[in-house]
Amino acid sequence: MEYISLIILIVNIVLIGMMMLIERRKPEIIISWLVILAFVPILGFLFYIVFGSGLSIKTKRMLKRKVLYEGLYENFIWEELKRLPELSSSERELVSFNHKASKSLPYFDNNVEFYISGQDKIQALKKDLLNAKHSINMEYYIFDDKGVGKEIMDILCLKAKQGIKVKLIFDSVGCLGAPRRFFRRLKRSGGEVAEFFPPLFGIRLINLKMNYRNHRKIVVIDGRIGYTGGINLRDDHMGLKKKLSPWRDTHIRVEGNAVYGLQNAFFNDWLFCKKIHISSTELVMLGYFPKFEKCGNVVSQIVTSGPESENHYIKESYIKMINSAKHCIVLQTPYLVPDDIFISALKQAIKSNVRVIIMLPNKPDKKFVYLATQSYAREMVECGAEVYLYKGFLHSKLLLIDDTCVSVGTCNADNRSFALNFEINALLYDKKTLLKCFNIIKEDIKNSNQIDLTYFKKKPFTNKIGQIIFRMFAPLL
Repeated sequence: MEYISLIILIVNIVLIGMMMLIERRKPEIIISWLVILAFVPILGFLFYIVFGSGLSIKTKRMLKRKVLYEGLYENFIWEELKRLPELSSSERELVSFNHKASKSLPYFDNNVEFYISGQDKIQALKKDLLNAKHSINMEYYIFDDKGVGKEIMDILCLKAKQGIKVKLIFDSVGCLGAPRRFFRRLKRSGGEVAEFFPPLFGIRLINLKMNYRNHRKIVVIDGRIGYTGGINLRDDHMGLKKKLSPWRDTHIRVEGNAVYGLQNAFFNDWLFCKKIHISSTELVMLGYFPKFEKCGNVVSQIVTSGPESENHYIKESYIKMINSAKHCIVLQTPYLVPDDIFISALKQAIKSNVRVIIMLPNKPDKKFVYLATQSYAREMVECGAEVYLYKGFLHSKLLLIDDTCVSVGTCNADNRSFALNFEINALLYDKKTLLKCFNIIKEDIKNSNQIDLTYFKKKPFTNKIGQIIFRMFAPLL
């Protein structure tokens, strides 16, 4: 027994050493793992191997090598940046920050449509897919083999048989419930399929990278129409699951050269999954980056982030937006489990007399995460934020400041999205678009209940204890 205890101690010391010296984890993450390893040593070790071990140096290098930006956009960058004076000073500040931080280009002259329900988004998507003439590139975290997922797969197979170039990336963890024969249908129809971080030996429950999920939702049709946002291809996202209904989400359809940013993000992931190299020049020649005429008046930036980088680009973009706000901040997220830096930014905004509105779901889909969310929500209420619970499940990932910028995409306000998942967000600069968003938010507030400290005081003792416990493990949730 003494030998077993000694071995466990040595293994735990090695793991902590790896987190500190090799993976360079944040202190709060190391402390959370230390608690788990100390109290449940054997189970904690197995849990760390599956959920906690970082990406290998080889994987990080492969992910970084896949980026297409420099070759494809060298001239385009300078042409677009010449137009920055067309923006207001506050818009220019945000655009310049994101360009320097994450090489996110400003794309001018776009048209953007918003969808706040899964049904509306799917109807528009089906129409665009059926009208595809050149190519369909699709990437989803969840792609179910039943209901709406099957309907979309039927269309993809149909278009592939018609000779349209169809490529699909699905996440191994997000699509755990869908049998692999479902995706092989597309291959048999002439399309191409890639699984992001596939499991070892094809055994789906043995996946040492399952903690790093490709949470992106990207569709690019003919290189001209793009979709991104929170809505996956599963029936609960259509509001068809009573337990989580009504389901409120945000998704956008883009026309214009901002589609280049979505296409670029897709091909970055495609080249990584397929372990191949295609030059940016070749992709242009193949018609994946067509020339655009003016489609609208919206300026956009596409920001991606992932665990291959020590810089959390979307989180940095969020914090820059929060720090730039002068009048109002609106945050919609299903999970509020951020780090101290994010919370501090919101607190500073409140102290600067900025109105901060945070909207969360009233119905939880993940009870443990919801307990941690409630703890952070209470803290924000105590600081003076307006916190609303939507009467249903709010899955929207949106951050809006003043009449300057709105960020819409796949990134939740939690540590998992900021640091562990592969995410994508579109930043939109246009006063008319911002006005549309404010009108949508006004309707959301009508369908929500504002909560105060009395709400939390009435919670049962077990709930309060749960909030304390799961907040401790917030860095791992």
